Amino acid sequence: MKIERIETFQVQWSPDESPNQRSAYVRIWTDDGLHGIGEASPMQGGLASLNMIAHNIAPAIIGADPLDHAVIQDRLMHRLVKLGPEGALTGALAAIDIALWDLKGKRFGLPIYKLLGGAWRTELPFYASIGGNGIERSLDDVLRIVEKRMEDQPSAIKIRFDNHRVDLDVQIPDHIEKARAVRKLVGDKFPLAFDSNNGYSTGGALRVGRVLEELDYWWFEEPVQHYHVKAMGEVARKLSITVSAGEQTYTMGGLVELIEAGVPMIQPDIVKMGGVTGLQRCAALAHSHGVELVSHQTQPTVGHMVNMHVCAAQLHSTKPCEWNDPSTRMHAIFDEVPMPKDGLFRLSERPGLGMDFDEKALAERRIDVTA
Repeated sequence: MKIERIETFQVQWSPDESPNQRSAYVRIWTDDGLHGIGEASPMQGGLASLNMIAHNIAPAIIGADPLDHAVIQDRLMHRLVKLGPEGALTGALAAIDIALWDLKGKRFGLPIYKLLGGAWRTELPFYASIGGNGIERSLDDVLRIVEKRMEDQPSAIKIRFDNHRVDLDVQIPDHIEKARAVRKLVGDKFPLAFDSNNGYSTGGALRVGRVLEELDYWWFEEPVQHYHVKAMGEVARKLSITVSAGEQTYTMGGLVELIEAGVPMIQPDIVKMGGVTGLQRCAALAHSHGVELVSHQTQPTVGHMVNMHVCAAQLHSTKPCEWNDPSTRMHAIFDEVPMPKDGLFRLSERPGLGMDFDEKALAERRIDVTA
């Protein structure tokens, strides 16, 4: 079995959307007719990653054995390291790796979690990840959306503040007001998390973090700029609330720096950092250092599904899986999509990812990215 061809394409979810708002996919075909699908980080429509795959990666792996996914990833990472290594390159390698694991599952007739050594659980709780709670959304709007997401029976809720990262601390009073109101709405015992999306200075983060401690929030995500690793560690050491980071970290060395700085919970993303192979390595790293790994993942279909396979096989999984603001428009091109029932996502025994494209629906929305 050899890799015969690789397709790279965006999916446009509505006719009037920007190219930067599309999803980015790959499909890898073998010479015996099997295929696997993967997803890259959709930042700026994933175009940088897709172009890298079309121009630099696909020509290098045609004819390779698709079961050599780890060798393929490491060889490409070192060959193309000067194109990154962070961001577009690791997103491209993630898409390739996910597709190869999907293909491997289909080759052996097994779901990915079985190939990873088995699942500790195939019924997975989730936390509702609610974005857009910045100053453009009123307090009443935030509470209304939280109430709506509670109908899905999440095990926890994370409220995200997607601010402009050049204006630190200016929205702190608004954020604190909303954090207090959400706690009052859901009650004292319901688990909550707070994601500032790099919105504060060190001093501002400590100010907000102490309020979150008072409100008994579960964790405090990315309180300062991701590139200020020492500052992230300082905030983590000075607060009792768990501080997390790693969504914007793309290498093992970068995660080690966070851990050594004092960050007790790392959050790499499977479509940004090496796919299944990469996230498995991150889990081993976290385990060896005694820190939590709670993977970040906001893509609702392929990214979400493959993340759940890895989470199912993860030892010492301490938090639920992330489920982003749901959008059924992204379900249109798949024959099966992950949806919770009674507060749980359930993994099937279907081979590979457990989902595939609906070819007719895909053809209506597909925009090819070619070399």
